[in-house]
Amino acid sequence: MKNLAIIPARGGSKRIPHKNIKEFLGKPIIAYSIEAALKSGLFDEVMVSTDDEQIAEIAKQYGASVPFMRSAETANDFASSDDVLVEVLNEYQKRGKVFDNMCCVYATAPLISSNDLAEALQLLNNSKFDCVYPVVEFSYPIWRCLDVAEDGSMKRHWPEFEYSRSQDLPKEYHDSGTFYWYKLTDGKFTEKFVGAIILSEERVQDIDTETDWKLAELKYQLLSGK
Repeated sequence: MKNLAIIPARGGSKRIPHKNIKEFLGKPIIAYSIEAALKSGLFDEVMVSTDDEQIAEIAKQYGASVPFMRSAETANDFASSDDVLVEVLNEYQKRGKVFDNMCCVYATAPLISSNDLAEALQLLNNSKFDCVYPVVEFSYPIWRCLDVAEDGSMKRHWPEFEYSRSQDLPKEYHDSGTFYWYKLTDGKFTEKFVGAIILSEERVQDIDTETDWKLAELKYQLLSGK
C-alpha cells in the first residue's frame, strides 16, 4: 500500500500573518506536522502544497518534498482543502505516481502525533470507511446551548434538556481539524462512510487567533513536559 501525506500551506494567511511558518516554541509550526508524518514511517512521500517560496524552502529543510507549486486557482481565499487535494492528486497522476491512501495533514497542528496517524490508518485499513479523522468531545454539553437574539433576549435551544444531568446527556464530538485519512480509488476520494478516532481535549487546539496560539503552546508544553 502506498501512502501520501499532503500538507496544505498557503502563504496568504490573514488572521495570523505567515501563520504556517510562524515560530512555535523554537521552530516553524509547519515543522511539527512534517516531523510527525515522517516519524510515523507510514508514508511513501510527505509533500507540502504551497504557493509561497519561503514556505517551500522551510518545508524542504524539515524533510518534506515540494515537487511542484500550488496554482493560483487553489491559492486564493475561496479555494477549499478539497480543491488543493484534487490538484495534488491530479499532478501526481500526470507524473505517473498513484497512491492507495492519502492523508491531509494541516500545517498548524503541532499537537498531533505519529501514533494518532497510525491509529487512524489502522482503522481505515481494517474497516469499510472511506475516510477516518480524529474528533474531540465538546467540553460542555451542546444540548444545553442557548439562542441569543439581536435584542439580547435568550432561550434554550432544547428546553427539554433544561433539567437533565450532564452525565445523562449523549456525548457529542467535533472535528479536531488536524488530519484526514482517505482511501483512494482511481486517484479520487470520498467521505461516504466516515470513521473517527477520539482525542482528549488537551490534545486538540484550533489556532485562529493569537490567544489560540498561546493556548496551543501551553498544551504542547504540558504534553511534552517541556
